[in-house]
Amino acid sequence: MKYDVAVVGGGPAGLSAAQAAAKAGCKVVLFEREDSIAQYVRTSGVTWIPDMRELGIPQEYYNPIRNYCFISPHNEVTLTSERADCCVLDVRRAYQYLGTIAAAAGAEIRVRSNVINIELNPSAGERDIRVKSLSEEKDVQSTIVIDASGFRAEIGRKLGLLSAWSRYGAGAEYECYCDDLDTETWYLMVGSMYSAAGYAWVFPVNKNRIRIGVGVGRPDTVEDPIKKLNHLIKNRLRPLDRIKNIQTLEFHYGLIPNQGLVKSFVDDGIMLVGDSAGFSKDSAGFSNPLLLEGIRFAIRFGRLAGEVAATSIPFNGSKEHLMKYETTCKRILSSKISSALKVQSRWLKLSDNEWDQELDIISDLRMDEFLDFIRADFSRSKMLRLGLSHPKLMVRSLFRLVT
Repeated sequence: MKYDVAVVGGGPAGLSAAQAAAKAGCKVVLFEREDSIAQYVRTSGVTWIPDMRELGIPQEYYNPIRNYCFISPHNEVTLTSERADCCVLDVRRAYQYLGTIAAAAGAEIRVRSNVINIELNPSAGERDIRVKSLSEEKDVQSTIVIDASGFRAEIGRKLGLLSAWSRYGAGAEYECYCDDLDTETWYLMVGSMYSAAGYAWVFPVNKNRIRIGVGVGRPDTVEDPIKKLNHLIKNRLRPLDRIKNIQTLEFHYGLIPNQGLVKSFVDDGIMLVGDSAGFSKDSAGFSNPLLLEGIRFAIRFGRLAGEVAATSIPFNGSKEHLMKYETTCKRILSSKISSALKVQSRWLKLSDNEWDQELDIISDLRMDEFLDFIRADFSRSKMLRLGLSHPKLMVRSLFRLVT
């Protein structure tokens, strides 16, 4: 069977690419290896309300956040915004919503379908994909293949476009029931008691559901995030001592590339999106290195990938015509991710005492400065201005770091 676009992976980037390509009139198929869309949750779900609104994600799929609490071994700082800018997604429902609108646009979605091989056939202007499903193993032809397979980056690796990630995050998380939760406050916990090279988090999904997790950076530490998470829960370290009746309901585990955008994420008939390209979430290196959140990038640039793929079909998906996608992504993201990686590098080296001091610096930020900072929304002119003129000396040094 022949398709214009075949998408490998049913995360937010893959679903968004499938929807956009189908909406543009392409014949699209999406292969998801698991039994259902969002069968396994591999993200804490933090993202930003303005982005969700712009991307058309209904409010029923996220919980608004207005208070941001940071906890270190001997310090605690809370910043409060007049309006909710951040949010925590109900990940499974949000992803299935993306699947619904992709199907409504005309994309075929096939779950429990694993792509086991790909061969290029440039003379025919198509790519041959071998797919194994519950019922059969068969070959599918497509003009363009979009790799949205996440950290595995299956297609990119099979074709030699990617090597193993040298830097990545490993995160373990429980989704829990609890009594009478403050739904407007999330917590980030830092220091060796929480993570040797990373942080822990407490993110509310609704009044009675919360995500408690620990992330570590590889290769900066060999620490097991699962053991650290269990220690956190068992000993009710701050702020868990304030939360009543914590009962674990689900366990989540995920790996996230954390080295910035890959060098190139298009080739003739091939596109990488999401974590495969380094975006987090799905396949290309597109994550915010401070919070390792990238769902907004995955959706936005997944849609761009689908749109560019559609316009490239008459040219057999040539690299020349697919480059618009890569060029746009890099123009928007490269400098921001590079700046955020500088801050992350600083944070990974902090001692417990230095973390206590870092929280004092964060507390001196105005809310708009804090939001730009934590979102990794680093424009060079803005950071340079703050690095030279901010009234707080330590804040100036922080912003100079990212310019």
